[in-house]
Amino acid sequence: MLSSAYITHKDMFFYSKFVPNTSSPMIFSKQNLTIFILVVSTAIVAVSCNGVSNYRTIDGFTQGTTFHIVYSGKGDSLNSAVDSILLKIDNSLSVYNDSSLITAVNQNLDVYVDTLFENVFKRSVDIWRESDGAFDISAAPYFEVWGFGKGEKREVTPQMIDSIKAFVGMDKVALSEGKVVKSDNRLTLNVNAIAQGYTADVIAYEFDRRGIDNYLVEVGGEIFCKGVNPSGKRWSVGIDRPEEGNMIQGGDIQTVILLSGRGLATSGNYRKFIEENGVKYSHTINPATGRPVKHNLLSATVIASDAMTADAYATWFMVVGLDRAVEIIESRDDIDALLIYDKDGEFKLYQSKGLEINK
Repeated sequence: MLSSAYITHKDMFFYSKFVPNTSSPMIFSKQNLTIFILVVSTAIVAVSCNGVSNYRTIDGFTQGTTFHIVYSGKGDSLNSAVDSILLKIDNSLSVYNDSSLITAVNQNLDVYVDTLFENVFKRSVDIWRESDGAFDISAAPYFEVWGFGKGEKREVTPQMIDSIKAFVGMDKVALSEGKVVKSDNRLTLNVNAIAQGYTADVIAYEFDRRGIDNYLVEVGGEIFCKGVNPSGKRWSVGIDRPEEGNMIQGGDIQTVILLSGRGLATSGNYRKFIEENGVKYSHTINPATGRPVKHNLLSATVIASDAMTADAYATWFMVVGLDRAVEIIESRDDIDALLIYDKDGEFKLYQSKGLEINK
């Protein structure tokens, strides 16, 4: 998912989705960017309910998108620690890195995967089963033919879709003794729908290990936060109105969610699509059909115990649509969600009972 967050030091207010302004009618997508990591750090001092606290920020680029971190702490900056984590994840999970582990796996090279890859793979299998295949990291070939991968959109035919179906599905791939084993070597993986959330979790874990109590980690719009912001309050995350043309971060906020101690992710189709001969194709692909989804759910924001789960669930809900997403949410007590959908040309909201809105 492509997005990032925006922060003002005055309010410590984040926006969960952002795509840089562009005059092109095409989407701004991570495949159009060179992958690199740049870390910039600043320090701010804010007055909280406990007195004066030192908060620092780290900003930069990774995985073809941006990241932003705010944390309280004294002593040495955590720039190098964050930089190291981002580099390791890029070398493991980025399909845009020609020397990454996932690229080697997709090329059927004989490689052992690392713990980062293993964690994401296993969680992806769990959610694939839980979602009855609606979330599927092996659906990568569909994204390629529809133009959401590295190449241009192809002329998609029913025959092409049927041929791809033969080697899509997490029942055709497994981990065995540290290696990925495929039943069909044409199968490829893409973890973009879960990797940014996982990255936020890994950085958050490192902050916990170092005894940092107050922080917000945002990677490509996927967030994990803990404690309080510099004002001594819970973190505020703004959800953009899912309106075509709303390309400026925070330019049109639909609602603001209060968050602490949980992960948050948003997925939507209103900014990321391709247009061909006047027809717009959503970047959300239904693995069951191999085609972009067509329904009235515009944006799904999910809050879960970790950002990786929230990231994958947001994609899952965008695949299955409004009615099924509501059924899933109301059957669970471990997630919350905000769904924005279209009804007769107007934006409508579904909000789970446990969601806390900043009114």
